[in-house]
Amino acid sequence: MTDPISPELLNNWNTYGGYLAMAVAGVGVLILLGHYLKLLATGDYKTRYDYINMHEINMLWNGALLIIIGGTLYFNTMFGESTWLWFFVRLFMSSMFAVILGVIIQNVLKFYYPFFIEKRLKKLRFTPRTSPDGRKMKLLSEEEEDVYLDEGMQAEEDAFSVDYDVWIDEESGFTKIEKYNGRLHALQCNNCNYQTLKVEREDVIQTATETEEGELMKYYACGYCGHKERKSFKIARLKAGEAAQ
Repeated sequence: MTDPISPELLNNWNTYGGYLAMAVAGVGVLILLGHYLKLLATGDYKTRYDYINMHEINMLWNGALLIIIGGTLYFNTMFGESTWLWFFVRLFMSSMFAVILGVIIQNVLKFYYPFFIEKRLKKLRFTPRTSPDGRKMKLLSEEEEDVYLDEGMQAEEDAFSVDYDVWIDEESGFTKIEKYNGRLHALQCNNCNYQTLKVEREDVIQTATETEEGELMKYYACGYCGHKERKSFKIARLKAGEAAQ
């Protein structure tokens, strides 16, 4: 194990290992670059919202992971004469450093980055839309938007599973309805203050009728500290005739 590595073998490793390292890191850079180019090329706010919400953290993690792996490989191609012992010691130490760096990045993306994403998503969601005629559109209130939602859409909103935004061009009457997942985002945990509190399940405590409001209970659990809590929400009374359907 203490024998020196033959110069030819070490030279081959340094050459081809360097190529491999650059290829792996290059793929990581391309993933990150492609992600941000996709954002720049996406003009529609809702489409950009959905893309960030569904893919950004995974894209950042995959890109960073490949860059870390590529950097680790490249570091181990930078040395000249060496013994097998020091080669594997160096490989082990650099791998441990890569693991530590990966864990740090993963935790930042999991526990801190969602705060930043949430601010961007709110800005995208509530930035005024533009009608085909180039006019700024108005976002309707919860009461105003019911006129433009069918019964199924209203039922989804009442169950808090989906949230609809209705934008209208008040001059032409053009409307745009955007659908958002009502239980997709994590909330800030009151115990650890991380934005990792998510809905585990929902129970209808009391069904809504034409004369009385219903009650929905949401059960939350924090993905970081394990804190649990529950919140009660009112379900709007049914409109005349809906109970029989």
